[in-house]
Amino acid sequence: MPSETIISPGVSILENDQSVITTTPVEVGAAIIGPTVKGPANYPIVVTTYSEYVNKFGDTFLSGSQQYSYFTSISAYNYFENGGNSLLVTRVVSGSFTPATSSFISGSDPAGDGNVFTLETISEGEIMNSDSSELSDGSLQSGSIDNLRWEITSPSTSSGTFTLLIRRGDDDNISPNVLETWTDLSLDPLSPTYIEKVIGNQTQTLNTSGGDYYIQTQGDYPNSSKYVRVKNVNLKTPKYLDNAGDPVSSYTSSIPVEGRGVFGGAIGSLIPPTQAQYYQNISDDNVGNTQGLQGASYDDIIQLLSNKDEYQFKYITTPGLYKSGYSTQVTALTTMCRERGDTMAIIDLSPFNSTPATVKTQATSINNSYSATYWPWVKTQDPSTGNLVWVPASTMMPGVFALNDSLAEPWFAPAGTTRGLVSTAISAERILPQSTRDDLYISNVNSIATFPNSGVTVFGQKTLQKKKSALDRVNVRRLLIELKSFIGQAANNLIFEQNTQATRNEFLSIVNPYLSSVQQREGLNQFRVIMDESNNPPSLVDQNRLYGQILIQPVRSIEFIQLEFTVSPTGVNFE
Repeated sequence: MPSETIISPGVSILENDQSVITTTPVEVGAAIIGPTVKGPANYPIVVTTYSEYVNKFGDTFLSGSQQYSYFTSISAYNYFENGGNSLLVTRVVSGSFTPATSSFISGSDPAGDGNVFTLETISEGEIMNSDSSELSDGSLQSGSIDNLRWEITSPSTSSGTFTLLIRRGDDDNISPNVLETWTDLSLDPLSPTYIEKVIGNQTQTLNTSGGDYYIQTQGDYPNSSKYVRVKNVNLKTPKYLDNAGDPVSSYTSSIPVEGRGVFGGAIGSLIPPTQAQYYQNISDDNVGNTQGLQGASYDDIIQLLSNKDEYQFKYITTPGLYKSGYSTQVTALTTMCRERGDTMAIIDLSPFNSTPATVKTQATSINNSYSATYWPWVKTQDPSTGNLVWVPASTMMPGVFALNDSLAEPWFAPAGTTRGLVSTAISAERILPQSTRDDLYISNVNSIATFPNSGVTVFGQKTLQKKKSALDRVNVRRLLIELKSFIGQAANNLIFEQNTQATRNEFLSIVNPYLSSVQQREGLNQFRVIMDESNNPPSLVDQNRLYGQILIQPVRSIEFIQLEFTVSPTGVNFE
């Protein structure tokens, strides 16, 4: 039986590919790494709808005099439009980004300090700043759909409470757009409505010290607000009411007065000093940038998402990075997926207007069944601007995978005229004839074809594994990912249990019905699970190990159909 050194308690899942042809964290569907208009930087966040994505990360921004969208936004839209139900988004930025803080919040005592408490936005970057200058209708000079303003109402010195409104930056006093309302807030740390307890004060930052990549949380209270957190409380009012139920006179000046204000002081620009390049104009790392970022901006996030105990997702993309221009990052992404063993990377190989020969050259440099690539670029309508734009295939493929999974199962091929339609694509960069598609497929490049009656269609489902086996197909690789995810979680529940036949039977009672259901749903032809005395002898038990063998025979998809027509003379009896 296979042996592997295990130092700390855990589950080791081995994969034995015998199909060679001679010659609990929340699991999300897709993960996207890329720039966004707003949101916390370098911090993975799960969204479940496109409107939630826009709410947290924005959609369009102004560069020069033109509105743009990032590939991240277009990909998120297509993913949810095609049935995706959860998406892990990590915003990448270049340079330092900080949140905006609330302006001076005064107390009722003119002679006092006046700075009662400070709020800061969860989202980071200059886009969160707004001008305090109000127009005649109460709208802000620089208020926008992306930034915020605040308002204090109903301050009560008798109870020591007040109400805080978080409003959208582009509203006015006639028709205020209130995003959140927090009532009966208190500055008394002993009160259940203490402002830090209710709103939250936690910050999350990416820590890379000591070679480990993890999110470090600071602050005592989880953030309940979607938009702001409490940075500090300067004038606390412990035991605001005395034994008689009257306010302590020295505290009454700490209650904020009624009024409204804005947020400012954030740093971090979406637009780099030199004009950024977008859509089909993105360039290589050594000659320009991709959507305002350098490739190195992605390095830490790729390392962070290698932690499969913390982050679980079925496939991941970095639209805007391609192998020929960002080899370091694409290689790190594909390596990360292979080492995790529970996800796939959907990658691009070359920029817009490349040749099939260039694409093939890049593909032959990769040997990895946890990665797949698609070509060429496609034209789609930007859902936010309405403009027709060119995007790399990886922008659209999460939507195709989501469509496949909503219509069938992950172990079905995400290709063809049923489950491979790129429904929001207007056209492909070039129409690929059969001969070119054949040539690309030999190099494991999946074509995005154009057919008169079907439109733009994914017409290939190879992984980038060079060895010919069942795992050189996307549907089989995704089948293994699904099986290992479920069975691995079942095995994890056995850690520190007694190593007896009863425990093994408990495992078998979970796994066998699951594999049977996969078989009924056309994922497996046959399977067998072995976990008994035959592969768990006393010598293995004495090492505190439990060993199991899971034999599976995946169902293959049809990719080649040969039909023969025979024309017979009159009089031939077909019987």
